[in-house]
Amino acid sequence: MTDHDRRIAAMFDRIAPRYDRLNRVLSFGTDRSWRRRAVALARLGAGELALDVGAGTGDLAIGLLVASDESARVVGVDLSARMLRISEGRLERAGLGRRYAPLIASAEAIPVPDAWVDRIVSGFTLRNIGDLPRALAEMRRVLRPGGRAVLLELSHPPNPLFRLIYRAYFERLAPRLAALLGGDREAYRYLPRSLRLFPDAPRLARMLRDAGFTGVRFELLTLGIAAIHIAERAPESDLVSASEVVVAARRPEGRS
Repeated sequence: MTDHDRRIAAMFDRIAPRYDRLNRVLSFGTDRSWRRRAVALARLGAGELALDVGAGTGDLAIGLLVASDESARVVGVDLSARMLRISEGRLERAGLGRRYAPLIASAEAIPVPDAWVDRIVSGFTLRNIGDLPRALAEMRRVLRPGGRAVLLELSHPPNPLFRLIYRAYFERLAPRLAALLGGDREAYRYLPRSLRLFPDAPRLARMLRDAGFTGVRFELLTLGIAAIHIAERAPESDLVSASEVVVAARRPEGRS
């Protein structure tokens, strides 16, 4: 675990007990509708397995398991042990505990085999990762050919005027509201700063392609406050077809 990972883990350990309540208040409840859309795009079939990167308190895992086949399962990965303990308790109370397994780990070094999961999901995690290209490459590594990644994250509204209004709220007012509600003011100062350095939706799409994903696309939510990126790992049949094209192109005329 890197120094950055340790700082992030410590911060989320501190804010874990109030994290869900503050999210609801500061987002005016819109984070729920964003997660519902991510769940709809990531729904699992019979026997399928998802990896929830940055599982936090388990919101996305609960939504995904409720919406998916009863034999589907989720492994929740997070740096924060306290967040994962909360997620485990919530899944148990929802009657989903047997279908969920928490795992303390970094998104930059996910301790699972290659091509292990059918789906990657993530909610509000990417901007907290120290080495994002490395984490995206890890996500592709653990995703099975034909699998899909559905990544929900805050973004940068494309409209310049709305972007200024949003930044004023997120960077100035939100930390004060968090402090009034008993949250960790310093943590809620860090979170807006993390967004300033985070790529916008088109650039993140390019990063996913650079990591080897195919079929990359994104949806802007609530005027671009958030975005969902959908990316796939090409099926093996597609990879074989591509290699056959290359071989055929190199084959001298008259030879088979």
